[in-house]
Amino acid sequence: MVRQIILNGLSDFNRNAFMPDLKTEDLAVVIRAVDSRTIVGGLWAHTGWEWLTIELIFVPESLRKQGIARSLIAMAEKEAIRRGCHSAWLDTLNSEALALYERLGYGCFGELKDFPKGSSRFFLQKKLAAEVS
Repeated sequence: MVRQIILNGLSDFNRNAFMPDLKTEDLAVVIRAVDSRTIVGGLWAHTGWEWLTIELIFVPESLRKQGIARSLIAMAEKEAIRRGCHSAWLDTLNSEALALYERLGYGCFGELKDFPKGSSRFFLQKKLAAEVS
């Protein structure tokens, strides 16, 4: 509740101060179980300010190493381009995910060291092409 109050106030301030016409739109790409069609993972993001912000990506362990994360990101990027986005950004604590994002053309623009202690949180961005295959 407290977080939501602070978030609402900050969002209102930023919208009025920086971009009164800003419209953000959620973007979800889901993974469904074959048998039950239940959502078991996917990608959650939003678009705004001509940027794709990827907030969450989760692929169940049993489905990893099959190119699913790559497909989720490609679908999100394609939709972001359709919405007029020129770039994307995300962050990760996971070194395997970091390597994947770099292979997909994301470049590291920041590292928060010792977050958590002994690890790093990486911030990555990518210029989106006019067409994503």
